[in-house]
Amino acid sequence: MTEPTHPIQVVFVEDDEDVRAGSTQALELAGFAVRAYESVEAARPAVVAGVPAVVVCDVRLPGTSGVAWQTELRRLDAELPVVLITGHGDIAMAVQAMRDGAYDFLEKPCSSEQLAAVVRRAADKRQLALEVASLKRQLESWPGIQAALLGRSAAMQRVRALVRTLAAAPADVVLYGETGTGKDLVARCLHEHSARRQAHFVPVNCAGLPESLVDSEIFGHEAGAFTGATRRRIGKFEHAHGGTLFLDEIEGMPMPVQAKLLRALQDRSIERLGSNQAVPVDCRVVAASKEDLRAASEQGRFRSDLYYRLGVAFIALPPLRERREDIPLLFEHFVLQAARRYELPAPLVTPEILTVLMAHGWPGNVRELRNVADRYVLGLMDEEQARLLGQGAVASSLPEQLEQIERVLVSEGLRRAQGDVGATAAALGIAKQTLYDKLKRLQLEAGAFRSEPRRP
Repeated sequence: MTEPTHPIQVVFVEDDEDVRAGSTQALELAGFAVRAYESVEAARPAVVAGVPAVVVCDVRLPGTSGVAWQTELRRLDAELPVVLITGHGDIAMAVQAMRDGAYDFLEKPCSSEQLAAVVRRAADKRQLALEVASLKRQLESWPGIQAALLGRSAAMQRVRALVRTLAAAPADVVLYGETGTGKDLVARCLHEHSARRQAHFVPVNCAGLPESLVDSEIFGHEAGAFTGATRRRIGKFEHAHGGTLFLDEIEGMPMPVQAKLLRALQDRSIERLGSNQAVPVDCRVVAASKEDLRAASEQGRFRSDLYYRLGVAFIALPPLRERREDIPLLFEHFVLQAARRYELPAPLVTPEILTVLMAHGWPGNVRELRNVADRYVLGLMDEEQARLLGQGAVASSLPEQLEQIERVLVSEGLRRAQGDVGATAAALGIAKQTLYDKLKRLQLEAGAFRSEPRRP
């Protein structure tokens, strides 16, 4: 098993010297660093909130009892695992302590294997809790665009740089990307980090509306404009006044509506159906497409004049398969979100599941990864699903696949260690110089994985 980035220590409290020495040796042979004490009073200074440790404590001790200390530790750090060691007559007391938050209890005498197994599970739980807390702090410390558009890959750094530049500009923007790459998220970022953020962000799925309703939906109508129009309706374009109109899947917009959109963009005004009065509209238009609009215009499927009117600024969103080093961070983020949504504990993201995720082709991109994270939290990622994920791997040579896996594992190690090369090398089980060589070959910068300070 790979050593954790911040190795979990065991704080062991036992007043019997022989038992303390034997248990300490057993845990050290199992790979743990152990700090042994004869009383709670002696051990108390070693345990603070957030300490990377598991507490193993006898119930009956001179001075403060193990049960009393467990209650104290619960108030100090509710996620700190406390394992109680009991005599036969203390089992009922230990069971009640578990109901009050203790992680587990062991009955004397217990074997070395049993002790190591319980502590190992508690250590895994503690490591996960610390990683979750670290990820939350990291996300909270990132500025808005970086927190919304996650990823350390060069491709995502370019996307964020473009969003920062264009958010402050009044220009219309076209977003290109496959289904599930996050075009709607980028559009919202452009809006929320612009001077228009106090006004409406109005999304319209151009391909999802019946052709007969597209005109009315976008431009609105007056009462009596057509059968069933009993009152005036404000269209999406007008509703976005002062804000942002997001036209998703614009390649599916009917040609007649494209003509009206072109005129609206040129004049910055609209006419509702059934009216001859021009209504001035000041809004930014962000359009999104799965296909090249220029190629579509050359084929006669999209108005070329509308393409050139919209085509002021472009942002191309990379598919997930082209930024695999972002998968661990994204997956852990989605696991945390799903755990909160379903009110379930966040499961440990193991190296095994990361290897499976890395091998998948991700035709559904980030949206598909989010769905897999939901299934993982719900306990639905059985072996068959994992095998099917593996079948979706992108065809590539063995050296390319190995380099992809190596890049992600090194990136993930650096992320968990906040860019600490020594801690990352220890976690990966390699020499520090070897890691430096890999960083140079993989063109990774350790400093890029350090948490950024909160910006004003």
